[in-house]
Amino acid sequence: MANEVEKKAAIVTGLREVDEKMGGGIPIGSLGLIEGHSDAGKSVLCQHLAHGCLQVSDLPVAYYTTENTVKSLISQMESLNMFTLDHFLMDRLRIYPLSLRGDDENTESRFRSILNHFDQLPSSFKLVIVDSITLLVAHSDQVANVDFFSACKTRCDQGRTIILVAHSYAFDEEMLSRTRSLCDAHFKLRLENMGDRLVKILEVLKVRGAERATGDVVTFEVEPKVGMRIIPMSKAKV
Repeated sequence: MANEVEKKAAIVTGLREVDEKMGGGIPIGSLGLIEGHSDAGKSVLCQHLAHGCLQVSDLPVAYYTTENTVKSLISQMESLNMFTLDHFLMDRLRIYPLSLRGDDENTESRFRSILNHFDQLPSSFKLVIVDSITLLVAHSDQVANVDFFSACKTRCDQGRTIILVAHSYAFDEEMLSRTRSLCDAHFKLRLENMGDRLVKILEVLKVRGAERATGDVVTFEVEPKVGMRIIPMSKAKV
């Protein structure tokens, strides 16, 4: 019975409109890719997934970040109405700042270090987010990148859900095609002018194993004390 419950568990944001487009959530044991433009909302989506996993799915989260310290990530999430300090203090949220450089010569070694760190996490940490792997992907050859995604996929087959984040420019078309085929979930974020404002667009390209049919796009803005504020499509098209 416990195994059946675990199989049905999913990673959700806790935002109804977004979770519906994801077909009810990302199934546990999935490898996901979030790619997109700068400032398009990749990190905010990751933070909502982490918060939803903690609050709704009641599962611990490991969050690797190249953009924040432990304190700044918790503060940033709190500013968007996602309170995670208690989870951090109870060791249900682990935050690992990553220091990556564009001039790293041995990216394969860095990939191995990240994978080894995954392996040291308690099995209860069902969601792992890496925001982001842009510098490693952009400065690695195709073989190293595919090997890393394949190794992540192997760990997902063992029950871990891993979400990798990268800027779209880090991938060429061939590389994106190969990594996309390895992923169970694929999301793309972009910015778009709508009327007199710039809004963020989340494209749900794939969620393999979702309970329901997935949608196509979610239009949103990021607001203080709110986080992702969904803009109805009819209003966005005006």
